[in-house]
Amino acid sequence: MRRWLSLKRGTGTWDLKIWAVQRSQTVHSVPDEQPSREAAACQDSMMFVIKAEVSDPRAKTFTFSAQKTMYGGKLIATGDTIFIFASENEGGQGLIARGVVTSARAIPKKAGVARQTPRVSITVRRTALAKRCLGRSELKRFSDWNDGRPETELNFKFYRQATNKIAGISDEAAAFIRGFF
Repeated sequence: MRRWLSLKRGTGTWDLKIWAVQRSQTVHSVPDEQPSREAAACQDSMMFVIKAEVSDPRAKTFTFSAQKTMYGGKLIATGDTIFIFASENEGGQGLIARGVVTSARAIPKKAGVARQTPRVSITVRRTALAKRCLGRSELKRFSDWNDGRPETELNFKFYRQATNKIAGISDEAAAFIRGFF
């Protein structure tokens, strides 16, 4: 039996299926189900984005404590690639860097609280600085949630609910963001 997590937006065209292979987080088991092509491609390493307050955009190492996770963000692990967005709500400018997760630790849930967003603390080693701008103003016009575009996926995950968060992204969204470095 293999385990995977399927993330869908209604009947949207971006469907990210992620194999949970050698990950410490728990996902739901699905018997005798085959992974999508996208899931097989990201079996070893996944891509993530984080939107958070960043005090020094040119730092070589970033530490993010107890960050909310959505859209598969709780699956982040050491060795994963992450794209860092400085939150515009906190005075940031959007995409600032790409990095590699050097540590990831799930935050235990509080006892007695029924609904809790999973949180993780991560440390990231910067591997590149963004050369072009990508933020809310560049992504705002991509609001047809079913068009399948990577820009729309990012707009949906970051700005439809504008809280800071860590989120898993599709290979197409990762390829799009790589064009900014």
